[in-house]
Amino acid sequence: MCIRDRSMSRGAAGRAAIIGIGATEFSKDSGRTPMELAVESCEAALADAGLPAYMVDGMVTFSAEQHLEIEIARNLRIPALRHFSMVPHGGGAACGTIGQAAAAVHAGSADYVLCYRAFNERSWHRFGSGVQGRHGGAESFDISFSWTSPFGLLTPASWVAMFATRYMHQYGATSEDFGRVAVADRRHAANNPAAFFHEQPITLADHQESRWIVEPLRLLDCCQESDGGQALLVTTVERARDLAPTPAVIAGAAQGATDDQQAMRSYYRDNIAAIPEMGLCARQLWEATGLGPDDIQVANIYDHFTPLVLPQLEEFGFCRRGEAADFLRDGNIELDGRLPINTNGGQLGEAYIHGMNGIAEAVRQVRGTSVNQVDGVEHVLVTAGTSVPTSALILGQDS
Repeated sequence: MCIRDRSMSRGAAGRAAIIGIGATEFSKDSGRTPMELAVESCEAALADAGLPAYMVDGMVTFSAEQHLEIEIARNLRIPALRHFSMVPHGGGAACGTIGQAAAAVHAGSADYVLCYRAFNERSWHRFGSGVQGRHGGAESFDISFSWTSPFGLLTPASWVAMFATRYMHQYGATSEDFGRVAVADRRHAANNPAAFFHEQPITLADHQESRWIVEPLRLLDCCQESDGGQALLVTTVERARDLAPTPAVIAGAAQGATDDQQAMRSYYRDNIAAIPEMGLCARQLWEATGLGPDDIQVANIYDHFTPLVLPQLEEFGFCRRGEAADFLRDGNIELDGRLPINTNGGQLGEAYIHGMNGIAEAVRQVRGTSVNQVDGVEHVLVTAGTSVPTSALILGQDS
């Protein structure tokens, strides 16, 4: 059984584009409220597009976002909204926001849609602290944690550690293989002035010497906790052509949830060393766009924890099941490799903004303005949060 997202049909594929991107600085203590961060990032996206705020008539964000679109609209002086929606499941929502915005402008329910995410995820509520002392109600989401919390699985790192242990056992991957993701991300971040870890690359030895968080996860396997905001502006390709920036065409967008889906704890499937919901997104994208793995020049792979990068590469067909470790060992994810990933530094190197900054980096790759620009970029893959109902998209050039 699977649940398929129809928010962006084949008819909408290639009909919408991201025309503006904007972000705050990324830090560990912003000194501002998340509302201020959201407004600042939206203002920056509008400035990038050269569009006045009064022309925005749609907004899409995460259900996890604490600052409603009507509050952001008030602060931006947006007079009216014809479309507004929220996408659930934390980081799994990232690409889904763009897909829903694309569907809205294609359907005519909005002309210009802002997608945003902002939080003080380090200086205020820290996501890494987990669920201890929370989820005590009788609602189904709260009850779902009762299957794992009594066994000490209380934090995102502990939930992913269970998956990583099984993946290592099943396919022979090692901690060093996970470390290759961290090293590549930090190498790319070192060139990125916007990255928190600018000019701070690491070695594989650094990774192996970093302390355990929950075995087999080390500190450098875990994404940052960040303060910051990121916004993106979506419109039709036709309208985008009238604005100054190079449009990043949304070639396809998909969401997916599959059988016996849990929030980061889908341990009761036949194979817990795979991410079938991401595989569902992959099949939808390849079908909707007519593209395949060989047509992707860059990928921004959701990297909240390094072990979950490997099965994503497998689900999209960049390598066979269980062979992602070899794919990494061969240097394929480096800037001069077959599939450079996370050229901004990813969530391990640049910042953890629930994946929205990865979409912004994909836009820069399409525009040719990334600090780690890859030659000949035609299509960029972006994935959203894994181990939850998720989403993915492909951005491309305007033909």
